[in-house]
Amino acid sequence: MNTRTVTTLAILIALSAVGALIKIPSPTGTVALDSLPGYFAALYLSPGLGALVAALGHLLSAATAGFPLTLPLHLLVALEMAVFAAVFGVLGKRNVLVGIVVATLLNGVIAPLSFAIMPQFGMAFFTAMVVPLLVASFVNILLAGLTARALRGKTER
Repeated sequence: MNTRTVTTLAILIALSAVGALIKIPSPTGTVALDSLPGYFAALYLSPGLGALVAALGHLLSAATAGFPLTLPLHLLVALEMAVFAAVFGVLGKRNVLVGIVVATLLNGVIAPLSFAIMPQFGMAFFTAMVVPLLVASFVNILLAGLTARALRGKTER
């Protein structure tokens, strides 16, 4: 990695920290605009770096809420966020609209559904989290896609 990439990565992680403070009302208090920089990085830098930023963004958001699902479960969510951002980066480079739809459904539906299979959460957790996550996912991903598109061609990568 060159200095420019490391600097860009650091700025995006810092922006994730700021986004972690902009909350979307939800039962856990961890749903926020923290993943926007991660999704952006997945398109602008690489899917792998976007995954890193998205995972750290979730951990920063969870930390501001006191890790309400416990640290191990938030590490699982961070891993999911990393995968979703990488998928968005791969799909979004081919077709940004497809990337937005798929990543929104992954984060907004599949992520809370993964908790529904755990006895301590069940379908009640899914039902409570699906709307806030769908809204936040769409906002984060759409803004990331629009920002990357606006910057494409304006800066040399």
